[in-house]
Amino acid sequence: MNSIEIEHVSKSFGSHRAVDDLSLTVPQGSVYGFIGPNGSGKTTTLRMIMRIYAPDAGSGVIRVLGREDHVAATDDVGYLPEERGLYKKMKVRDVLRFYAKLKGVRRPDTEIDAWLERLGLSEWATKKVEALSKGMAQKIQFIATVISKPALVILDEPFTGLDPVNAEVLKDAVLDLKGEGATVVFSTHDMSVAERMCDYVFMIHQGRKVLDGTLDEIQDSFGSNTIRLRTEGDDPLPNNLPGVEKINDYGRLRELRLAEGADPQAVLAAVMQRAPVRFFELARPSLHDIFVRIAGPEATEANDA
Repeated sequence: MNSIEIEHVSKSFGSHRAVDDLSLTVPQGSVYGFIGPNGSGKTTTLRMIMRIYAPDAGSGVIRVLGREDHVAATDDVGYLPEERGLYKKMKVRDVLRFYAKLKGVRRPDTEIDAWLERLGLSEWATKKVEALSKGMAQKIQFIATVISKPALVILDEPFTGLDPVNAEVLKDAVLDLKGEGATVVFSTHDMSVAERMCDYVFMIHQGRKVLDGTLDEIQDSFGSNTIRLRTEGDDPLPNNLPGVEKINDYGRLRELRLAEGADPQAVLAAVMQRAPVRFFELARPSLHDIFVRIAGPEATEANDA
């Protein structure tokens, strides 16, 4: 069974078409990543899945866990919205107990203690939410989202604003949820996170689906037309190298996108005339490069619909 099925769904706000004839399926037990520039329709799609927004009349159907009649409060779905919100004057344990009872958790304190220890927050159980750092509060809201062990977890930008340590903790928690049988859908702007974590990646651009599949399937569709190399010294490579469409300079590492029909060995020879090459490989484009190719200047982003 698929955890989510969307068939030919659209959503407009006035004259703006936020989502345009979208169809996709999220396999049960997978980690499924939503990517796309802000304003592309990611959050709108997630909110339609949660029935916060209704699709345009007659535009198609959305099935969640096999049902078309689900509601956002179902105990089988956990949702972490992009806009974070906790009751700041409540103590951490009390706010988590409140959410647990809303979801019908039978032994909330047992689950709360386990999650607080798992995320390194046990000593904050009796502190008020307003005393927490942003990262701590984000982890508390994550606990509130998954406290009922939902079959489907939907996370809108869960890693935004987290330092590397907290991001790693949350990443491990997400993968543990998958290991326990849950389906996890999350949106992200971090392409490296999507590459490392997701079984499937979906990209929406200007309201329409432009990518959908495994990372291997997506990268294979773009071919092995990327050279990654490291040269001695920091001098930049010229932009007019023969056979090269674009150079992404990451400092010590450079990615060269080859023009169609270009000879990688000829490109390597041209680079070696300018600097000694310490590392060289012909590779498929990274998800980051694919994202930028599709989104272009919009990869710099404006607010999501």
